[in-house]
Amino acid sequence: MRKIILNVAMSLDGLIEGPNGEFDWCFTDQDYGMTDFLNRVDAIFYGRKSYTMMIKESGGKNPFANKQSFVFSNSLPPDPAYTLIAGDVIAQVKEIKAGKGKDIWLFGGAELTASLMKDQLVDELLLAVHPIILGKGKPLFDTLSGRIQTKLLNSKAYSSGLVSMHYSVS
Repeated sequence: MRKIILNVAMSLDGLIEGPNGEFDWCFTDQDYGMTDFLNRVDAIFYGRKSYTMMIKESGGKNPFANKQSFVFSNSLPPDPAYTLIAGDVIAQVKEIKAGKGKDIWLFGGAELTASLMKDQLVDELLLAVHPIILGKGKPLFDTLSGRIQTKLLNSKAYSSGLVSMHYSVS
């Protein structure tokens, strides 16, 4: 069975974007393990806001066009660039997860992440913790209402101060 892996950048105070939705605090000076990660996945789950933000930030083009894109939205129109997921989201995710292929990158956002974690569909967390405190912005796990047990699989500190932490979700 394919694994769903949340791979996300976050600040020391657990925020995934600044107060105005900005990501200018994220390091892009080196690979930080992304090449290896991208070789592990062949599909990406996006929330509507995350998908539209990623397309905008990438100049209107999907930088991951070689991966199958699934966009979770009740308001976006169908598009050949992605498979639209609406309605019974959990059943569709279970079907995709049980299908053939490599693992699946849960790109975000926070609402989609919380929904999939609540239903125990996320298998691993890859958290790139940047050495900055934003103070205000969007928390990653703000809408989770209960505890979720994890186990540290690996961690790596980079000279930039970024720490990558890899957890399995129990």
